[in-house]
Amino acid sequence: MPINENAPLVVLPGAIRFNTDSMKLEYYRGGPVGFGTTTTTGEWVNLTTDSPDIQTGGARGVVFGGENTPTTFTSIEYLNISSTGNAISFGSLGTGRGATSACASSTRGLTAGGYNAGYRNLIDYVTISSTGNSTSFGTLGTARQSISGCSNSTRGIFAGGNNATPSPLFNIIDYVTISSTGDAVDFGDLITGRGISASCSSSTRGIFQGGNSPTFLSSIEFITISTLGNAASFGSLTTARGSTCGASNAIRGLSFGGGVPSASNIIEYVTIATLGNSTDFGDLTVARTQPGACASSTRGVCAAGYAPTVNNTIDYVTIMSIGNAIDFGDLVNARAETSACSNGHGGLG
Repeated sequence: MPINENAPLVVLPGAIRFNTDSMKLEYYRGGPVGFGTTTTTGEWVNLTTDSPDIQTGGARGVVFGGENTPTTFTSIEYLNISSTGNAISFGSLGTGRGATSACASSTRGLTAGGYNAGYRNLIDYVTISSTGNSTSFGTLGTARQSISGCSNSTRGIFAGGNNATPSPLFNIIDYVTISSTGDAVDFGDLITGRGISASCSSSTRGIFQGGNSPTFLSSIEFITISTLGNAASFGSLTTARGSTCGASNAIRGLSFGGGVPSASNIIEYVTIATLGNSTDFGDLTVARTQPGACASSTRGVCAAGYAPTVNNTIDYVTIMSIGNAIDFGDLVNARAETSACSNGHGGLG
C-alpha cells in the first residue's frame, strides 16, 4: 500500500519528545478532559528532571513586600518549607509595594504589579537559592494591583487585578518566560474579571479560585499554561470568598482564608487535573484576609494577612492530608497584601 504523506500524525500516550522551545523533555498524556488532561486530544507535559532539594536543601518560600499602613515594605523574606521556624531576611525590592502577585520556576521568583503612591506595572525577580535584592525583569501590559500569579517551569502567569477605586476588575491574563527578561505578553482573558483570588498551578494548568469582583466570587476558572487562550470554568468554592490566596503541589490546589465578608479561617482544596467544586480541608490557626501562600510538593504555607489588623503568623498544612493548619513560625515584619512563591510548587512537576 502506498504511504499517504498527508495523513495526520498520530501520537500515542506515553510518547516522549524534546521541546526545542522550552529545552525540556516532555511526555504525551492522552484525554479525555477531566481525566489528567485539559484537552480532548491530549497534551504534552514536562518531565521533571531537577529538584529544589538539590539546590537549597529543601523547597524555599519567598515572601515579597506588603503593607502595614502607612508603611509599604521593600523587604523580602524567605523560609525553608520543609522545616519550621521564623522567616529570615532575603533582601529588598527596588520599589516597595503591596497587593503584588508572585510566581516562580525552580530558579527564579518573580513578583509583579502592586500599589505604592499609584498602581505599578513593575516585574522584579530574585534568584531563589541565593539572597539579595531584586532585579528588574520588565513590565506588565497594564499597571494594576491585586493580581493572581501562577506558573509552570517555563511560563509565569499574571491574571486579573484592578487599577481604580471603586474598581473595575480586569479579566486580563499576561504571561512571561521566566528564564528570560522582558515585558509581559497577552495570554487571553478570564471569564470574570477578579482580584485577590487563590491562584495555583500544576505543570499543565493554572487555577484561579474565588476573588473580588467587586462582590466575592465562588467561581473557579482554569487555563492551560503552555497554550494561549481564554480561561474556562472549573467549578466553585463551597463559600464565595475574596482577598484570599492559594498554593499547590502537582495534584491538589489549596485556597486559604479570605473575606466572606469578614476574615475567615477556611481552607479548601481542588484536584487540579479534574473539574469540579472545592472540598473542605480544615482551618487556619488565625482567620485572615489578604495573606500570601507558597508550597513544596508536600506542604502548603500561608503567611501574614489582616486578622483584622496585620499579623506575622505563618501556618502550614500537609497538602495530601486533610486537617487544620499548624503554626510554622513568624515573619520578621507583620504585614498584609503580600505575595509569595517557592522553587518547589506544583507547577514544576
